[in-house]
Amino acid sequence: MKALASTIGCFALAMALAGCERETPLPGERLEIRSPEAMAIVGAEGAPAIQGVTPASATRRDVPFSMPGQVNHAAWTHRGGSPTHRLSHPALGTNLTQVWSADIGAGETRKAKITADPVVADGRIFAMDAESTVTALSTGGGTLWSRNLTPSRERTGEASGGGLAISGGRLYVTTGFGQMFALDPATGQVVWTQGFDAPVSGAPTVQGDLVYVSSRDNRAFAVRASNGRLLWELPVAPTSSVTVNGAGPAVTSRLAVFPFGSAELVAALRQGGIRIWSSTLAGQRRGRAYAGVSDISSDPVVVGDTLYAGSPSGRIAAIDINSGDRIWTATEGAMSPVVVEGGSVFAVTDIQQLVRLDAGTGELIWATDLPGFKAKKPKRFQAVYAHYGPVLAGGRLIVASDDGNLRSFDPRSGALISAVPIPDGATTNPVVVNRTLYVVNTKGQLLAFR
Repeated sequence: MKALASTIGCFALAMALAGCERETPLPGERLEIRSPEAMAIVGAEGAPAIQGVTPASATRRDVPFSMPGQVNHAAWTHRGGSPTHRLSHPALGTNLTQVWSADIGAGETRKAKITADPVVADGRIFAMDAESTVTALSTGGGTLWSRNLTPSRERTGEASGGGLAISGGRLYVTTGFGQMFALDPATGQVVWTQGFDAPVSGAPTVQGDLVYVSSRDNRAFAVRASNGRLLWELPVAPTSSVTVNGAGPAVTSRLAVFPFGSAELVAALRQGGIRIWSSTLAGQRRGRAYAGVSDISSDPVVVGDTLYAGSPSGRIAAIDINSGDRIWTATEGAMSPVVVEGGSVFAVTDIQQLVRLDAGTGELIWATDLPGFKAKKPKRFQAVYAHYGPVLAGGRLIVASDDGNLRSFDPRSGALISAVPIPDGATTNPVVVNRTLYVVNTKGQLLAFR
């Protein structure tokens, strides 16, 4: 035992002496394994972009674009304009200027967000603030009425999220408190209320006599528009990977297609709720922590027999709406409903780019960098700018951003055409009705541009 103790003592002494010796560093320049400078590529107007692999200019091809004719739409009833989340090429003037602004309630805070795109019908504009207050305005910016939809047992501001849709003389509102309301659009009076026991952050979709919505606990519902009674319910596998501004269902004359936080798209018969097909929009962009969020961020868009949807994990897919068969998958994410026109798909991606894809194959035609990181110093890259859209209006693609700009791009080449200031930055997708563009800013104001 003494010999063993002596041996251990000598070994400990040797290690202590070795620890006292100063190590000689290897010569040469020290480089970070993943340099922040290498991760940043200069984006639009000199702001650092997020893409860190290939510059957008390296993926640009000159492909003709057939511009559809402009249509002067009188209403914008759902997110994306219609129950299929698509409205063909709204008419809009060339040189946009802000013509008025109006308060709609509470602006965004760290916890409360504005997620509802405005809807427009019958000469009224409807918007919702960050604290579940819905406001109706005239086309001149005057307030017609305002109603807070916070439940009596809850405190204002404790939940945010939700969306708007208008159809058949009713305004339908979903909230983060897990409720859907039918309001009289002329007075704001509540016609009926339906509860879902879970937040409903996506916008509702109305088709005929039914209203469709999906909750954040992965359930789909069809509710009668006349009285709010539940007609059918369709659950899928639960998930905790959801966002505050989830996507809403797309509805055709036959099918309702619901997006879920589990990255599933489920199509059901519109009237009976019988499941027809399901598809998973799975994927993960390498090197991005947010890619682990499986939620679907881009509301499904239906054009003919094809459905387009995207996720923040770097995926956009085209799916046969009748069979659920995958037509193609692109390794680009989509943060808002895509625009499908002239054989092309346009999207604002998860890596802060505006892209054009071939609608038939999903092949990338061009990509244009948008402002990315808010900080100018690479080592402080944390927060990023949010971009909303695009919308094809007035012969150009328009993107609203929270960096305080409303940008217009050439749909053929992706080149920046112009930029108009948005005071306090955008927080919703732009909508275009009667040659006027509306967008909500982070301070809780509705802005109008013509």
